[in-house]
Amino acid sequence: MSLLKISDEATDKIKEMLEAEENPSLFLRVGVKEGGCSGFSYGMGLDDDQKADDTILDFSGLKVVVDSDSAKYLYGVEIDYKDAGMGGGFTIDNPNAVASCGCGASFKVKDEEGKAEKCED
Repeated sequence: MSLLKISDEATDKIKEMLEAEENPSLFLRVGVKEGGCSGFSYGMGLDDDQKADDTILDFSGLKVVVDSDSAKYLYGVEIDYKDAGMGGGFTIDNPNAVASCGCGASFKVKDEEGKAEKCED
């Protein structure tokens, strides 16, 4: 099982976002932090600060970086992008999640609770 999978649609959309920033040092950082309705929440954003213990991935020329603490929660995760007008956006499918929030932005894994917060859906 690979650390992450990113669909061609998501890769293309992220590349568009990077090009709009006009900063060749930027890459996509994907991570997990404690918090959210179910205990852990996903983080995805553009970054240019790479750490020594980061894992670096390449998806058709798209540089993706995952911090070492987040990697264990992201094995097998699939990131996709759906263009559906007002309801479109990135989706994350995490096979490690035993429960997730209705908004899809947070999740719970089998042996760890994280820090659940009140959901504001």
